Amino acid sequence: MKSPSSALTPRQLEVLALLTDGMTNRHIARALGITEKTVKNHMQAIFARLNVSDRTQAAVYAVRHNRAA
Repeated sequence: MKSPSSALTPRQLEVLALLTDGMTNRHIARALGITEKTVKNHMQAIFARLNVSDRTQAAVYAVRHNRAA
């Protein structure tokens, strides 16, 4: 059985890694050359796939499952 994080796209993994580094949506958007709205969309998809409800839970999940790059 695949872990929820294995269903993340490469871009979502990038967003998750930057989130884990403590970056805001604005900073993530600038770092990746995308809009803040796109970052928010990625965040919602990440939350749904990891079955978490906020940034902190997503970051903790990433650290615990070695998903932070």
